Formats: sequence, C-alpha cells, structure tokens
Amino acid sequence: MQILNEGSICMRADKFSEVIPAMASPASGEDEHVIFRQYLDAVGLQGLASAEAAGLHTSEWYALSLIAFHGGLASGELAARTGLTTGATTRLIDRLEKAGFARRAADAHDRRRVIVEPVPDALGRIEEVVGPARRHLAEVLAHYTPEQRALLFDYFARAAPAFRAATEEIRAGTTARRSRERNARPSRK
Repeated sequence: MQILNEGSICMRADKFSEVIPAMASPASGEDEHVIFRQYLDAVGLQGLASAEAAGLHTSEWYALSLIAFHGGLASGELAARTGLTTGATTRLIDRLEKAGFARRAADAHDRRRVIVEPVPDALGRIEEVVGPARRHLAEVLAHYTPEQRALLFDYFARAAPAFRAATEEIRAGTTARRSRERNARPSRK
C-alpha cells in the first residue's frame, strides 16, 4: 500500500495495473489507477460526510440506506447485509429508532419476525443531506450522451456486485484470521 495525493490509500501502482492497465487519461494525463482511486476515495468521503450531517455513524447510515431502499428488512437480514452480529444490529436499530429514522414492526406474515421500516417523514431529512451529491452528479452526467450514460450505468450495475463479492471475501478472511488468532492464544486454565 502507498499513500497518494490527498491522503488516499492505494494499492501499489504495479499491483493495481495487473487489474487495470495503467494508461494515461487523455483528459488529465494522470494514470487511470490514480483517477479511479481518487474517485473511490471521494465516494467514501461523501458517505462519511452524509452520515455525519444526518447525525449517524457510517454503519447506521448504510443500514438506513438498505432499509429505505428495500422498504424494510427483517432484523436478521439487516445483520447479514451489514456484516454485524445480531447484538450489534439490535443496538444499531435502537439508535435508528431513537434518531427517528426507523421503527420496528411485526411481520404481517410471521408475527415472531421483526421488520425494521423507515419512518417516511424522517426520510425528507435524508433527502436534504444527499441533495448536494445528487445535484453535482446530475451536472456531471449532463455532459454525457445517452449512450455514454448507458455505459456508465452498465459499469455501476456490474461493479456493485463485484464490490459486494469483495466485501464478503474480506469479511470471510477477517473471520478466519480472528479465529486463528483466538486459537493460537494460550489457554488460561
């Protein structure tokens, strides 16, 4: 790993170019890996700023996004999608309820299941928070032809599952590493 301009953390250029060949961008002369890394960092930074503006932690912001997108999720499904334990998910839901963004409801088909729903009136606050990003991105997208936008959205549709798959690989590796570390500790008897 190396630190690049603006404090971004990036793979070594020689490793990144194995995945995406380094070529000069006609627009700026920068290597594509640097441009892509800066893009990812900007997306992450915008997410952090949005969470902070809404008064939420990043895990709460992500969970609220999932809940709002799906119109509600079972608490167990929310735990699986966020990668949190069920106990941590319960505390996260408590915080979202206290902030007025979500509420628990019994599943209409299985009263034993809890569904976490967005509070519609509170989602207007979220719209205010994401408004600047939507406005700026709309300005960027306006510079592209419909065919170019179709290509961009094809990329988004393909990249999202790739990032999710990478997330699962990272989580599985982290779980395995933590398990090995616990097993390597001398027992205290």
